[in-house]
Amino acid sequence: MIHLRPLVRWLYLPTMLIGINGLALTSLASGASFAFLPPLLLAAIALTFGAERIAPYQRNWNRSQGDLGRDVIHAVVNEGLNVLSVSSVPLIALAFGSGALWPGHWSLVLQVIFGLFVLDFGVTMAHYASHRLEWLWRFHAVHHSIKRLYGFNGLMKHPLHQGIEMLAGTAPLVVLGMPLDVGIAIAFCTATQLLVQHANVDLRIGPLRRVLAVATVHRFHHQGSPVLGDVNFGLFTTIWDHLLGTFHYEERTTPFSSTQMGIDAEPNYPVRYLDQLRRPFQPSTSAELPALARSDSPS
Repeated sequence: MIHLRPLVRWLYLPTMLIGINGLALTSLASGASFAFLPPLLLAAIALTFGAERIAPYQRNWNRSQGDLGRDVIHAVVNEGLNVLSVSSVPLIALAFGSGALWPGHWSLVLQVIFGLFVLDFGVTMAHYASHRLEWLWRFHAVHHSIKRLYGFNGLMKHPLHQGIEMLAGTAPLVVLGMPLDVGIAIAFCTATQLLVQHANVDLRIGPLRRVLAVATVHRFHHQGSPVLGDVNFGLFTTIWDHLLGTFHYEERTTPFSSTQMGIDAEPNYPVRYLDQLRRPFQPSTSAELPALARSDSPS
């Protein structure tokens, strides 16, 4: 297993982003049934869990902290919302009589890349706003309550916040009139991206860390400190973070640990699924909000 570790460090990411996503796009472009995608997503999940055990970033993050069942529920609910929101875009666009603006003459791959770029902007801006508007932070805090980063908790979000982010990302696609096959492909790529963004894999990606919003840079976003936690908002890329001035990466001599994760001001945030759904609607004080989400925080 030791001799596989260097290979997994370098090959996990291209296998997911190029291999798995490429297979999905190739199949859709050839007219394959959408039914091919769920088994392929399960393969991506299995690949991620295997990579986390061969080349873990933090070995103890592979052990459940009483959160695995909860995270599976979050993943099933929120992935369903992902598929529903993105795949419904073409139907909504038809109701608006749109479609002429979409570059349908491009290849499927180029259409998907274009759609992902648009989606990335909308989701990034909604994420950025969630760290600055108190009512949005209440819902986003569910995701920041995690104490470890591994594949499944990319979808560990309050469903209302998940819906807000996806609405921000898909609304421009509605206006442009994105077709159904592209929407399904984007939903699939979003699912694999959330896996690689939170995977407990000790990735080696070289200078691509300045471009790709994967676990290597996203871990800085989950540090409990409101100073470093106010960085790296991108879903697919760090392009918008560079423009916002929120990109951050530094070489670390020691890896992040569970004690550095979570919400500093609310260490006892609810753990159970239904309790997390209720938490945003319960009374709280400004002291429970991170400094970055409060109006008196430094810019």
